[in-house]
Amino acid sequence: MIELKNLTKRYADFLAVNDLNLSVERGEIFGFIGPNGAGKTTTIKIMGGILAPTSGTVRIAGIRMDEEPEKAKQKIGFIPDRPYLYEKLTGMEFLRFTADLYNVDAFFKKAEDKLAMFSLSDWPNELIESYSHGMKQRLIMAAALLHDPEVIIVDEPTVGLDPAAVKMLKELFRHLAGEGVTIFMSTHTLKVAEDICDRIGIIHKGALIAIGTTEDLKREAGVTAADLEQVFLNLTTEGLI
Repeated sequence: MIELKNLTKRYADFLAVNDLNLSVERGEIFGFIGPNGAGKTTTIKIMGGILAPTSGTVRIAGIRMDEEPEKAKQKIGFIPDRPYLYEKLTGMEFLRFTADLYNVDAFFKKAEDKLAMFSLSDWPNELIESYSHGMKQRLIMAAALLHDPEVIIVDEPTVGLDPAAVKMLKELFRHLAGEGVTIFMSTHTLKVAEDICDRIGIIHKGALIAIGTTEDLKREAGVTAADLEQVFLNLTTEGLI
């Protein structure tokens, strides 16, 4: 469902992403973790068609992003770490704007369903500028799901969310994966990755240094009784790269 082949992004002398090869299957929740500056957000922006790679390819549901970007993006629900919202629109107007971009049918029913899903049903006609940070984050997630994407790409999904919203989000991702939606999730919240991801990849200095289930990574790091935090620290700070 997602295939990254020899993906590389260079800024002058800085190699942000270094020959990344990765595939994620239909219905899989894949966690993407790494230290600050490791290349996570750059990779996600390339996958979403926001940045062009220096070399390599991205395929979404078999569609090459560089060859058919609009068709590939139709398959994606993209949730950035710092979403841009038109704050002089109401929540419902923003959903309408998003739905028009994706030619969504039965808009009002879908919008009402998504607003209810993200506990925003009481504020559809309020200006976005009056929303809290957490409400804005939930609105961008609602918008990303309006067109029933086959792939969800999300950068730091739990930022600004309270514990109840985080719990709801984990349950939602599991439900969507059960319906065959592929989820690629970058996060610093290692507990969330450990709780819901089928596999996890660790990126460090632009390179994928480890990939597998939590148990696979524990074995590789030599800390089978530890949690993901200790695995992460071992693999990124002890020269195991």
